[in-house]
Amino acid sequence: MRIAIIADIHGNLPALDAVLARLVQLRPDRVIVAGDMVVGAPDSAACWERVQALGCPVLRGNHERYVFDFDTPRAKPEWSGERFGPVRWTAGQFSVAERAELAALPAVLRLPEAPGVLFVHGSPRNDHDLLFPYTPEAEVAEKFGGVGERLIVRAHNHYCGVRDWSGGRIVTVGSVGLPLDGTVQAQFSTLERDVAAMAGWRIDHHAVPYDVTAALRRFAESGYLDAAGPMARLYRCEVATAAFQIMPFLHWLRTQPGMGQWPLGAAVDRFLAGR
Repeated sequence: MRIAIIADIHGNLPALDAVLARLVQLRPDRVIVAGDMVVGAPDSAACWERVQALGCPVLRGNHERYVFDFDTPRAKPEWSGERFGPVRWTAGQFSVAERAELAALPAVLRLPEAPGVLFVHGSPRNDHDLLFPYTPEAEVAEKFGGVGERLIVRAHNHYCGVRDWSGGRIVTVGSVGLPLDGTVQAQFSTLERDVAAMAGWRIDHHAVPYDVTAALRRFAESGYLDAAGPMARLYRCEVATAAFQIMPFLHWLRTQPGMGQWPLGAAVDRFLAGR
């Protein structure tokens, strides 16, 4: 039994197509999409269509939630601001019915053919919990405790990793469309039955070259770069560099005296000029 887990596509269609081509070669028994197909690069709707065509189990991530909650009473007040321009643009690419399909996706997944394995986006308790090598054991227990499975497979961190914990293992599968570990390749993971391995599964991480130039070109030719505002430029930079830009920018904006009063576009310009 070989299971391929792809996640964090974030609208990057060339990266997704490269991974799907690799999966044809690997011939997994199961493919699972562990959330965050949308928001980031311009082709969220096309990525959703590709994923639907797979006919495989799909989890929702936090970015699906942003899209299906956008412009509803569930949306946070700050979502109407310029910083959420990429979410606003992406939500506009989906019909009401399609947004309802995203909302209906499950948050956790268990497969009869993979006993002892739990699939989530962030953690079993929510879609936005992060996990780092240095996360304290007590915090890991808060986020991932209370489930019976010895192997938890997750996404959300945008880089591959393995954390042994409490007699089990937590696997982070990496990002297809927006890796943030400095490797500008589409990343995903596979699990394969191996009774000698911890929790009974061997873990392999994969990195696939793709047409990054084509992905970057889509930002302009789709109209997204202009319509989604300054934050779209930071997403473009993340695709180009496979390095964090948005979170460092937001931290920088909070810590620079008076910078929070600048127009967002000017602040992004200044931030990128200093990188």
